[in-house]
Amino acid sequence: MKIATGIAQGRFHVIHWGHMEYLLAAKEKCNHLIIGITDCDTERAYLNYSEDIRRFDLENIITPFRSFENPIFPFTFFDRLKMIKDSLISEGVPHEEFDIVPFPVHKLQFVKYYIPQDAIIFATVYDDWGKKKVEMFREAGLQVEILWERTLEERFTTGTEVRRRIMNNEKWEHLVPRPVFEYIKKININFAL
Repeated sequence: MKIATGIAQGRFHVIHWGHMEYLLAAKEKCNHLIIGITDCDTERAYLNYSEDIRRFDLENIITPFRSFENPIFPFTFFDRLKMIKDSLISEGVPHEEFDIVPFPVHKLQFVKYYIPQDAIIFATVYDDWGKKKVEMFREAGLQVEILWERTLEERFTTGTEVRRRIMNNEKWEHLVPRPVFEYIKKININFAL
């Protein structure tokens, strides 16, 4: 039996088929899905990558900079919202069955302003950061259901890999839903920010 409201959350800095697997699995478990986009605050997600941030990365697991190769994330909150929305609709999810909101994962005390407190957060775990998020959510009093635990090698792909392929003019369109491919082509994003 489906629950009333579920939550899926992530950075979604290029919506790829791995993200879609997660979002569609979460939607299967609830009547209404709230998708929380993390790192939408420019103070956290769009800083220039410096030695101080690199050092912070090495010392702290809770950080938006999990990729040293491409630390600058070029997509705005609106870009990510648009790609998620169009991709879910293209997969047959009616737009009235989901909402997309900010999800300040690094400032969990503010999450209560964006999500219903009785909803269940659906999580996937691939690494220590995934485990840490589940722990943080539970410590914050949020309900969590783990959809699956997999190794990093079992992931479909990463946003970092998709962005790398785009920057290097390599084949990437098979890694993302068609609406994402079309949106990125249309906005002609500059990945060298």
